[in-house]
Amino acid sequence: MSEIFGVVGSGTMGAGIAQVAARAGFAVVMRDVAEDFLARGLNAIDKSLQRDVDKDRLSADEKGAITTRIRTTTELSDLSEAFIVVEAVTEDLAVKTEIFKALEEVARPGAILASNTSSISITKLAATTRRADRVIGMHFMNPVPVMKLVEIIRGAATSDQTYEEVRLLTEQLGKVPLDCRDSPGFVSNRVLMPMINEAIFALYEGVATRESIDGIMKLGMNHPMGPLALADFIGLDVCLAIMNVLNEGFGDSKYRPCPLLKRYVDAGWLGKKSGRGFYQY
Repeated sequence: MSEIFGVVGSGTMGAGIAQVAARAGFAVVMRDVAEDFLARGLNAIDKSLQRDVDKDRLSADEKGAITTRIRTTTELSDLSEAFIVVEAVTEDLAVKTEIFKALEEVARPGAILASNTSSISITKLAATTRRADRVIGMHFMNPVPVMKLVEIIRGAATSDQTYEEVRLLTEQLGKVPLDCRDSPGFVSNRVLMPMINEAIFALYEGVATRESIDGIMKLGMNHPMGPLALADFIGLDVCLAIMNVLNEGFGDSKYRPCPLLKRYVDAGWLGKKSGRGFYQY
């Protein structure tokens, strides 16, 4: 394949999406605002692929071929030939809006603009462009190389053609596309985040220790990871941002973020990525 798959953002999600696209045979251009961010993203991809080599799921030559298909840049204009650009930056409407406005100016006519947002309205993002029919949500799950699901979200103006192209592309990436309407939190986080938030309330109210809360959900509900450990893995700032979207979007007090979650974010205790959240790392 010679088609260019664009990715904006080289963090955990952006690097993961770039890796999956390159492994599927696409030429990938991954853009971020600074070279050191891109270097960290490439390093994460290298480590992820090396684990597959070590477990005999990938040969060293295949790993080399995948990495050579990924080009990095700090310039949005280098995405001008991409048939699709997937935005994977911070979960902030203002930041994403600026990215989509800028992509509108550089992306080739007919290119699909997709967002990896986990909760923000695709309809709102699409309205910042002149190609609302070509804007769609592709919510990959973390870790991207491992998780099969891609939640596909259609905005109010997303065309049937765009949806079908993205559905087929998702399958090409080795993922399973499941669609839902554009609603706060979509399906995944509308169900998951209130559970995590309720677990934080249980800790906040002294109902049980963190170990008991996580252990009960793992052993009693067969969850592979307890909700507090999962929150640390996702990032407490991301959890708070999604709860705020749900709370504002539905106007229902059941989506009120737990004060303990807010306190931890204010303290910079964001989970695994900062070294401390509900657990120490």
